[in-house]
Amino acid sequence: MDCLFCKIIAGEIPANKVYEDDKVLAFYDINPQAPVHILVIPKIHISTLNDVNKENSEVIAHIFEVIPQIAEKMNLEKGYRVVSNCSLYGGQTVFHIHFHILGGKKFGVSFG
Repeated sequence: MDCLFCKIIAGEIPANKVYEDDKVLAFYDINPQAPVHILVIPKIHISTLNDVNKENSEVIAHIFEVIPQIAEKMNLEKGYRVVSNCSLYGGQTVFHIHFHILGGKKFGVSFG
């Protein structure tokens, strides 16, 4: 498989890790869009949000249990944003499901 995030999980490509357990890896985004920009990925390959099902949804639930822990570690007590893009038209560029934690500044409301 030629998946960038699978290669990071396997240790073939380095990443600046923030959190890791047996199911999840979190690391700094190499192209940050906010003062704090962390990617959280499952260690199993799930291509898009459309591929979440009853066999793999437990790891997605675990990600949402871990995100507040990462946010606390990153001192995001004032708030943060969690974003996931789905498929090509949704802006997904790496086809391994991932969640962006964005923080360290006040965000406006914009969906354009």
